[in-house]
Amino acid sequence: MQNDQLDTIVALATPPGRAGVAIVRVSGKLVKKIAKTILKKALYARYAIFSDFLDQSEKTIDQGLAIFFPGPHSFTGEDILELHAHGGSIVINTLIHRILALGARLAKPGEFSERAFLNNKIDLTQAEAIADLIDASSEQAARAAIRSLQGEFSERINALVEALIRLRTYVEAAIDFSEEEINFLADKQITNDLAQITRMLETIQEYAVQGNLLRDGITAVITGLPNAGKSSLLNKLSGKDVAIVTDIPGTTRDLLREHIVIDGMPIHFIDTAGLRESNDVIEQEGIRRAHGEIERADLVLFVVDASCSTTSHLSDFLKNVPKHAVIMTLRNKIDLINEPPSFKQNNRGIEIALSVKNGAGIELLKNHIKMSVGLQTTNEGIFSARRRHIDALARASTFLKNGLHQLDKHQAGELLAEDLRQAQIALSEITGIFTSDDLLGKIFSSFCIGK
Repeated sequence: MQNDQLDTIVALATPPGRAGVAIVRVSGKLVKKIAKTILKKALYARYAIFSDFLDQSEKTIDQGLAIFFPGPHSFTGEDILELHAHGGSIVINTLIHRILALGARLAKPGEFSERAFLNNKIDLTQAEAIADLIDASSEQAARAAIRSLQGEFSERINALVEALIRLRTYVEAAIDFSEEEINFLADKQITNDLAQITRMLETIQEYAVQGNLLRDGITAVITGLPNAGKSSLLNKLSGKDVAIVTDIPGTTRDLLREHIVIDGMPIHFIDTAGLRESNDVIEQEGIRRAHGEIERADLVLFVVDASCSTTSHLSDFLKNVPKHAVIMTLRNKIDLINEPPSFKQNNRGIEIALSVKNGAGIELLKNHIKMSVGLQTTNEGIFSARRRHIDALARASTFLKNGLHQLDKHQAGELLAEDLRQAQIALSEITGIFTSDDLLGKIFSSFCIGK
């Protein structure tokens, strides 16, 4: 462990501001000394005591509960002291400054969780799951984070790594026997084991993509011609009057952003200015910004007025949409032409007929949004995952495919063994067995202070 991580650290573990109770957390080798000085009472493991919290003159700063968690049986693996005080900024600042004067230092963001990882109390996926649980924007996302925190993601990765190790051992042995003219590389066991590992990896990738969707959500841009009902659609989906709606074309000039959860999936909706030729400088800037958001979108909802517009001009619009994005053409205002809600797939993507005004077709739209981004109807078994996890899984998959190619085409055992080793390293980065200080710094710096 690094020298700065041998220090005793302190931080407010609850949100700052006025509250009934606030928790100050201390971790490190000076915990017992600090507790003895501030409390003047004996501490018992995992037992809450009521005590005065004393300053340097032994005057009372506050009264509250103190709980001692001796290492290694604590969250960080070190001695931990929690002081449950009244949640006023003056009280908390005075208490923390008293602890700093006794030799502690302020904790960096995520440093408690980082110490738990470095002391082998949790692995890297579990540490990240703590932050994901705190930041969860839906019940499903919180449940996925809990599964990762309980080790479900790690268990799947560890099982996959164990299978890779067994296969690597067999391949290395086959290479050794090659000099005796025994071709173990032609053995079907290697091919079968490699195929089984690949299937295991593909399953984990599917769950990871789902978990990442629940965690990060997608960006959906609402665009189209003026007065097609774009702002009305945003209001309908959000359930509140987020955008101003008028009959005047060009009412929306700037970008309007709204975070909406649809059946557990967070979606960042962006309402944009209507796309048209305009001499208005402000509207021109709004249209420029609209094009910029379209170029970064995961989902594009192109809204047209079904009562007076066609989708023939869509081809000009498609050139600005990124290749990975899903495009949905929404034929709004079907109530004006007595048309029922409908869905159809064509060479330009998905087309849905709906009426924002009376709500007809809105549920159809929500269902197809979920389907279009691959969100499963059931989230059972899905764990929280991040983009770095998906990238590592993709690299491991590439190495496995390369290894299978070397085996099938060239019977190249050494190259297969190297691809298996690289796949193992990529997977081990997920749980933190192989990782770099730069990666750890990036991960834990995104945590809140006190966690």
